[in-house]
Parts: sequence; C-alpha cells; structure tokens
Amino acid sequence: MNKKGQVWVETVIYLLIAFIMIGLVLSFIKPKIEELRDKSVIEQSIGILQNIDNSIVTIGSSGNKRLLEIGVKKGSLIIDSENDIVLFEIDSRYVYSEPGKVIQEGNIQEVTEEAGRYNKVTIKRDFSDEYNITYKDGESLKTLNRAPNPYRVFITNKGTLSNKVIINFDIE
Repeated sequence: MNKKGQVWVETVIYLLIAFIMIGLVLSFIKPKIEELRDKSVIEQSIGILQNIDNSIVTIGSSGNKRLLEIGVKKGSLIIDSENDIVLFEIDSRYVYSEPGKVIQEGNIQEVTEEAGRYNKVTIKRDFSDEYNITYKDGESLKTLNRAPNPYRVFITNKGTLSNKVIINFDIE
C-alpha cells in the first residue's frame, strides 16, 4: 500500500516539474515571438507607406485615380490632411531604431520612442512641400485601425491649387 501512494506522489511531482519547465520556456519565448511579429508588421507598414508615396508621386494629371488595398494588422495608419502627413503608429516590444533618433529612408521618416514596457514606433511621410492632402475633399484626420479585411483606399489627383497638387484620399 505504501508503495502505491509513493508512485502517485512521484507522478504528481514529475508532472509539476514538467509544467514549471514548460511555463519557464514559454515565458522566455513568447516575448521574442511578439518582437518578431511586431518587426514584421513594422516592415510591412514601411512598404505600405512606400506604396502610398509611390502612388501619389506617379499619379499623373488631374482626375487620375489609384486604388490601394491596405491591410492594418496592428497599430494605426493615420491620414492627417490638416498637416499633409500620412503616418503609421504602433506600440511594440520591438526596438526598431535607436530611441529618439530619426531615421530617414527615402522620403519616409522612422522614429522609435520609449514608452514603458513598449516602444512607440512612428513611420511618417510628410507631403506638405509638394502636395495638399485631403480626406473626402476636406481637411480632417482619418485613422485606419486594425481590421480583418484590407481597406480599399482611393487616391485621386484633384488638380493644382497654390502650386500644390491636391491629393484626395477616400476609403471604402
């Protein structure tokens, strides 16, 4: 009888040790997986901003219209037509660049700021020198948040006013 109880106690102890080991491994691996996922999202977002920039620069004459399908998996894509800026913001465990230092990659600026446990990564394209960005033919702020399906973004050249090309964003 005594041996039967000892076998069960040993089994429970071995199971507890195994669960503790699995928990320790997961506690170290999960943050690394989240970092890699955030790195991938940031790199995709840079590609999205480069596509938007390329579409605007190559849109051509007044009346031309382009369709972009933009997927936002994490973070927010912001169309700030008041300041003629398109930017992407994400709170991430991943440190994309040296905190506080602005990195210029073509026309796109990237900056990482420390914010507690997470880092706020901002990827920005400023169009204010050459273009007047509008949203639904007005000066407003539009935020595209995480969504399961891609957004259908129409970019239209509305002509020139005060030596700036008016680029209108419309979202379906």
